[in-house]
Amino acid sequence: MGMFAKKIGWLVAGLLLPFCSLAQELRCEVTVNSEQVQATDRQVFQQMQNAISELMNNTRWTGDVYQNEERIRCKMFITLRAMPQIGVYEANTQIISSRPTYGTGYETTVLSFVDTKFEFEYNPAQPLQYAPNTFTTNLTAILSFYAYTIIGMDNDSFARLGGANALAEASNILNLVTSSGTAATGWSATADTRNRYWLINNLQDPQFEPFRSALYLYHRQGLDLMGQDPEKARQNILEALRNVQQVARIRPGAAALRSFFEAKATEVSAAFASATPEQKQQAYDLLTQVDPTNRAKYETILRR
Repeated sequence: MGMFAKKIGWLVAGLLLPFCSLAQELRCEVTVNSEQVQATDRQVFQQMQNAISELMNNTRWTGDVYQNEERIRCKMFITLRAMPQIGVYEANTQIISSRPTYGTGYETTVLSFVDTKFEFEYNPAQPLQYAPNTFTTNLTAILSFYAYTIIGMDNDSFARLGGANALAEASNILNLVTSSGTAATGWSATADTRNRYWLINNLQDPQFEPFRSALYLYHRQGLDLMGQDPEKARQNILEALRNVQQVARIRPGAAALRSFFEAKATEVSAAFASATPEQKQQAYDLLTQVDPTNRAKYETILRR
């Protein structure tokens, strides 16, 4: 049995598992918004949405064994900005993945990332198919990159550095694109660190190991314990935030850090609503130092 059949045993009653069919890794909801694009044949946008959904949901991305209930919930909101020529698109996309927390109906966001360099060609007559170690199209490369990034970060939330293999695949895709000579944007180091290059660069950088360890501490040893031992859970969340702080001192404003706080600012504030005054002050001091952009949200910790 693969990692995922083990990691989430507490989510599905053991007696039900033998009756569940094996499934792909992702349960991805795809939305393509084409309101800003002029086109005579608008059916192509529905075809695009269906093709992207099929690639994300019907591809076996890893060799791990998943049950249907274990599939990673994620969403892709693709907003087409322009069509410079027929079949060529410029878009923004937001990628969100989540996972359930133990003993609750609550789902926590693991990855939230906005990609403003989502540029690609799409031909309805050309199926989207992922081929390992092969560059086919920029669209397929982008989608597979995010599939592996989602899987890798989800794995990291269940086991310390558990997403290493999937993140290595995402990095390999970036290398395939850059070595192909394709001039597509978003795959190279730029002053704007909000792109695919910097996201996977962060997650693969040894300096970011404390951040990836924090994903495990925060989720598996923090949120998942909140119903059983909230005091211990909050201590572990504080420890996770100290790990993030350690990385932020070296790489302030890094893409992975900004993505983390965009996903967690409101949630982590709520986690300390019933904390001791000492814990509240510790959380507030740490969060406002590392993530001053969301200071207003963190101020609610002290007011509760």
